[in-house]
Amino acid sequence: MNNALKQYIELHDEHRDAIERLAPAPLNAMRKKARQALEAAVLPRKGSDDYEATDLNAALAPDYGVNINHVDLSRESTTKFRCEVPNLSTCLYYVFNDTFRPSSTAGKSGDNASVESFQTTKHREVLEKYYGSAASLSNPCTALNTLLAQDGVLIYIPKGSHTTRPIQLINVFDANARLMAVRRVLIVLEDDASAQVLVCDHTKGDQQYLSLETVEVIAGRNAHLDYYHMEESDMHTTRLSQLWVRQQEGSNVLIDGITLTNGYTRNDYRIDVDGEHCHTQLLGMAIASGEQHVDNHTLINHNAPRCQSNEMFKYVLNDNSVGAFAGKILVKPGCPKIDAYQGNRNIVASPTARMHTKPQLEIYTDDVKCSHGSTIGQLDQEALFYMQTRGISLPVAQKLLMQAFMSDVIDGVRLDTLRDRLRHLVEMRLSGDAMNCETCELKK
Repeated sequence: MNNALKQYIELHDEHRDAIERLAPAPLNAMRKKARQALEAAVLPRKGSDDYEATDLNAALAPDYGVNINHVDLSRESTTKFRCEVPNLSTCLYYVFNDTFRPSSTAGKSGDNASVESFQTTKHREVLEKYYGSAASLSNPCTALNTLLAQDGVLIYIPKGSHTTRPIQLINVFDANARLMAVRRVLIVLEDDASAQVLVCDHTKGDQQYLSLETVEVIAGRNAHLDYYHMEESDMHTTRLSQLWVRQQEGSNVLIDGITLTNGYTRNDYRIDVDGEHCHTQLLGMAIASGEQHVDNHTLINHNAPRCQSNEMFKYVLNDNSVGAFAGKILVKPGCPKIDAYQGNRNIVASPTARMHTKPQLEIYTDDVKCSHGSTIGQLDQEALFYMQTRGISLPVAQKLLMQAFMSDVIDGVRLDTLRDRLRHLVEMRLSGDAMNCETCELKK
């Protein structure tokens, strides 16, 4: 066992009563198995044979504080803080550090849809049935999250229900000391339900923060989910996130992970397609500069025949930044008629930036259409020269080509107003301008 994990097991053992006293029963029921998994766990080493670009041991090694007694550490309130997408009306909720708070627009997302904390949910039977059903404790970060989680956010869309407005969840770090927030989200869409969920990460101040996040998604038969995550944190923030998805027959799931600013980020995506006639779209983009580190690991398991998946991740790297992508599409035996594509496209805009990529296909059946591809390159010099001959300066020409490079990932966003806003944020990020929305008071 790594020392980084050992310190948190010892923390759990020392404060077990306090941890369990504030947590609902379904969370406490998982802790023993999570502890056993951590005792046997070995964090992957950077540069190991399974292509690790992120040193998880180093990321977890610092002595972060854990708010076991759930003291309200935030200096902000939902009446002061704003994070809005212009012209997009959302049902807005917050997680300040590790504390859930609804806003004045909460509870207006549609017929029977609910967004609640695990501790106070009226749908305890949903939490009991689905908590831990998608996530695997074989992932050390998920096991650690399960060991320490005391609360979380339940997004529950009952059978046949549809959200009339997107659900927006804002994660905010705001504390006076080094802090780890153990964040857990469970999204359950029952049969024939649909929802759009937007999650945004922000950081206030210059403290060192660690976001240890596990998200579980259950998509029932013919359910439709759009899940967007946008990270706009800072160089002091480490984010270790795991997203687990289970799709039933006929479901349609879009996952779109966007890293605009960050410090040290590792995102793990695992999607299990368990029913026929499913459609899965997994998109991601990252813009990194300075010393930023962005790592995306993906796995799409096709466990049923006659399904379609499309995956594309794009990176633009500058300065001394590091990007990594390791993706796998697995087609199980007896699953014909799978149409799957995986792509990773990267622009390395400086000689000191680094990109690591490892796309993979594993196919154990016949009659499938599967392909993958990866490229690492620089901006097209001929295109840059042509644009300069037309009076466009080199910096503007570079920015325009980078924007065009990201366009297909941005176009995958199925919310028109969010897509337009993302184009604007990408333009500002590539220009080096401040990126906060006009309505955001976070850094003011």
